[in-house]
Amino acid sequence: MPTPLTLLATAGSKRVRLMQAARAQLRLPPAQVLEWRDWLAQPDLLPASLRHPGLLKIEPPGDDPAAHLLLLQAGCRLLDRPLVAAPAHGELLAMDAWFAGFSAAMAGLATQLAELPQTRVVNAPAEISLMTDKLACQRHLATHGVPIPALLGPVHGYEHLQALLREHKLDRVYLKPCYGSSASGVVAYRRNRTGRQQATTSANVSQADGKTRLFNVKRMARYAAEHDIAALVDALAAQQLYAEAWLDKPRCGDSHYDLRVVSVAGQPAHRVARIGDQMMTNLHLDNRRGDAAGLLNTADMQALEETAALAARAFPHSHVTGYDLVVRQGQAHVLEANAFGDLLPGLLWQGADTYAAQLTHV
Repeated sequence: MPTPLTLLATAGSKRVRLMQAARAQLRLPPAQVLEWRDWLAQPDLLPASLRHPGLLKIEPPGDDPAAHLLLLQAGCRLLDRPLVAAPAHGELLAMDAWFAGFSAAMAGLATQLAELPQTRVVNAPAEISLMTDKLACQRHLATHGVPIPALLGPVHGYEHLQALLREHKLDRVYLKPCYGSSASGVVAYRRNRTGRQQATTSANVSQADGKTRLFNVKRMARYAAEHDIAALVDALAAQQLYAEAWLDKPRCGDSHYDLRVVSVAGQPAHRVARIGDQMMTNLHLDNRRGDAAGLLNTADMQALEETAALAARAFPHSHVTGYDLVVRQGQAHVLEANAFGDLLPGLLWQGADTYAAQLTHV
């Protein structure tokens, strides 16, 4: 009998469609889908869905605005803040409150699973939470010997950023929201000795009625005026922000690239170069894919394999994870870990896409 699979997900999302297609390809019955919004409203739906031995895969709740709002407002209550309205499309709003709600949901899910020993989970809730907190995740990787860019730590605002740069004697850093997804709110910041500075980001700053609002957009923006950069950094810092040392990415013609590697059962499997003309190479920003094997020499490929495997060992209870790496001159550094890093439609490894591969090696 094939192992039944339940997805905590958003019905009709691209992730669900790809998983169902992989199961059909492998002649497995369709996965059962438990909607995030339904589980958040009625937690008892989970044990009811997992009455029989089987497998649970947790997909991200971000595909459903209603689930996002439930988590955001739950976080506001946990942090004793006024409830916020639903964010506008693309708005970066109270990401720290959203994470408070999300991590509480993961803790509750872990408690439920402890009472369901017949259910195996693809990625453990505690490790999903850890990977979703980018700063905590990078610190966790570092304690496990995984090379990462040097961390400057939390950034509390623009003036604090300047103090950190003086302390670390740096003029180029990446600023990252602790709880942002993909490149949301990431800022490539640099300055020179004359005092000129520039912030490149996918976060668009909007000022209205004395309030600063941030919107994630595909078209990268560049800010050079100090008051604009200060407004941007202060608004991100209010939602929790950290800085890491700038790591140059290798070149590919006139572009540069980093790499996404998906590990399955602790071993590096699918890998793809993400090539772009901007500093952020995330594929959803309309950057393009490249063949990792065609870009890396033998030493670089070995560094990629070894570092991705080392990173996967830092999350022993996660079956499928994604890692973003910079690899050059025989060295690899992990930029981020991603508990939901398998959404790479059409990318094959040994003839299988990321969904078929994880089903085969579960």
